[in-house]
Amino acid sequence: MANPWAGEVALVVDDQRRVMKLTLGALAELEAALGADSLVALVERFESGRFAARDVLLLLAAGLRGGGWAGAASDLAQADIAGGPVGAARAAAELLARAFALPGEGHGEGGA
Repeated sequence: MANPWAGEVALVVDDQRRVMKLTLGALAELEAALGADSLVALVERFESGRFAARDVLLLLAAGLRGGGWAGAASDLAQADIAGGPVGAARAAAELLARAFALPGEGHGEGGA
């Protein structure tokens, strides 16, 4: 089970429930892959709705790797994600929000 207090978010990929978490290493990898100038720029990109499907895919892949998954974004691109593109975008937004939430903020299941 995903622990929202630890910044974890669940995602069902190919009918397997997985836990995502943005570790510092996953965030650094994500910054580089997305060409973001900073973590703040990355968050602002998602908050403003200026993200692309590639951004969501890379964010989910980084979160999955932070949760112990050994796959790559290319593997995830071929996978079936529960909820389709909308479910993937929601999970990505929740993952990003939980990674930067202060204690006591936005840790409830189902959204921030």
